Amino acid sequence: MKYADIAHRCFRCGYCKFTSDYENFNCPSYRKYRFDTFAPGGRMWLIRAWLTGEIENSERFQEILYSCATCGSCVEHCAFTFREDLVNIFIAAREEMVNSGRIPPAVRDYFKAISIHGNPYNLPAAERAAWAENLPVESYNGQEYLFYVGCVGSYDERGRKMAQAVSRLLSKAGVSFGILGEQEPCDGNEVRVLGEAGLFQFLAEINIALFRERGVKKIITLDPHAFNAFTKDYPEFGGDIEVRHYSQVLVDLIESGKLKPKAFAAKATFHDACYLGRHGGEYKAPRKILRAIPGIELVEMDQNRENALCCGGGGGNFFTDILGGDADSPNRIRVRQARETGAELLIVSCPQCAKMLEDAIKAEGLENCLTVMDAGELLDASIHED
Repeated sequence: MKYADIAHRCFRCGYCKFTSDYENFNCPSYRKYRFDTFAPGGRMWLIRAWLTGEIENSERFQEILYSCATCGSCVEHCAFTFREDLVNIFIAAREEMVNSGRIPPAVRDYFKAISIHGNPYNLPAAERAAWAENLPVESYNGQEYLFYVGCVGSYDERGRKMAQAVSRLLSKAGVSFGILGEQEPCDGNEVRVLGEAGLFQFLAEINIALFRERGVKKIITLDPHAFNAFTKDYPEFGGDIEVRHYSQVLVDLIESGKLKPKAFAAKATFHDACYLGRHGGEYKAPRKILRAIPGIELVEMDQNRENALCCGGGGGNFFTDILGGDADSPNRIRVRQARETGAELLIVSCPQCAKMLEDAIKAEGLENCLTVMDAGELLDASIHED
């Protein structure tokens, strides 16, 4: 297994489980289960025991390995030099499990859906651009930007609303952009983190070839997960394209005066998406959008930025639901944290986070006092507010 030579270096000190001030636990799976086996350190020791033959692949071991949301909090807080490879070690172990042919059924079904239909929803490619109906959105034909929407933005009802809001803003600002529609392949980020390295390489090479064929030089992504794959993983396969998350583009449009927010009175808190924040290093852009809207009072949750609690959708869990949705699940803990701020709006920058947190609000019975909005949706609403 890749990284096998450093899997023994974890001393199980426990720093990886905490926020930087040691006030709270920040590993989503540990926070739910409260067993060290579900913490990064315990997971490392189990992987080592598996590699040395002390334990075997089992349903329980699969649950432990796949409960990791790859949020990167352990990378932020580990005290040792191998910290940058922590998430990569867990992904490499998943690759070994995939190669052995023994994986959780939900993970197997996810790979099957991507392989057959090109998306995890088992829906036809012809429906991939349905979200853009009745909007001034053109097919990509050499425009300055390709707006890469991704599977969740294309097929999920919540994600579609985000794609529509962002496209309206780009159009209003006069940005030259187009979409690939039914020709848009899956970016493969979740395929990679779930351990199917071969399928991920196949998707990356398809995307890169398509981008080259269509002359794509610049990409705006809706989903931070696609942003992560394009910026960090695609270069290995020759995909060297300028990629920006939509929040970064919207900030530039506001600062240049091409988008002029109007007053929108509300108290809001912001949830940092792991793949935009910890993985992507972008904490400022979404907050700049909020602060640019007159009337928005931004209040931070205690756990924010690099200490933000993951919604639990990362690492493929958005599709596999291995972490589940009971009261101790990270998405439900997160909406309770948001409610404690007194905010009426919970702002996100990721379609997976939007869905995870909306579901948690319903489960917590907070529909009448807390509403999830994407940063693009809020900006769009402020601009089009009567």
